[in-house]
Amino acid sequence: MKITPEAIARTSLRLLNEVGLDGLTMRLVAKELGVQAPALYWHVKNKQELLDAMSGLVLAESTEGMELPGRGVSWEEWVTDSIRRLRRVMLRYRDGARMMAGTHVTDPAIFRITELSLRTMQDAGFSLREAARTFPTLLHYTIGFTIEEQARTGVSYGDDNPYLPGRIALSLDAERFPLTTRALDDLFDPDGDASFEHGLQVILSGMRARLESP
Repeated sequence: MKITPEAIARTSLRLLNEVGLDGLTMRLVAKELGVQAPALYWHVKNKQELLDAMSGLVLAESTEGMELPGRGVSWEEWVTDSIRRLRRVMLRYRDGARMMAGTHVTDPAIFRITELSLRTMQDAGFSLREAARTFPTLLHYTIGFTIEEQARTGVSYGDDNPYLPGRIALSLDAERFPLTTRALDDLFDPDGDASFEHGLQVILSGMRARLESP
């Protein structure tokens, strides 16, 4: 295989599912590619640059084929579809959301989806400034939610997963924290899709209110 930044990033994404973010090293990636670690540094300077490249591939995968809203498609439908697509792709990779957090993506996909998002929101009536400040809120919510969602699988804890049903309740003083005790099933709802959609609708409600305000 020819060693290129994309080949290195794709190999790293495959390894991510096996070893997780903490186990992913330049040495391991080099071994998988059949080269010595120094050979990778001609293409990626360090692990952070590698994570940037990996995140670019995830973003490109989640936005593939996206265009401006078609006839009859509202800005809300378009925005939520793009956000759901990103979450689905991140969930395909172990620690996928944690990998993306804080990365600097320069893949053209980031600029294309940004342009499409700003245009969609501006066409709906948002000012460019409001769109530019609001759409990232959805991205940050999605990445942050998915980080927590993936953490609760307990993969990093092995057999000692603290998120197993009943484990959290054992460490909680029900008399001191009665509301928290009663709300545990909602605070740690195992139905990630339902929890994500609830938060998404809360944000959309705020966006609609700002759009409709004088």
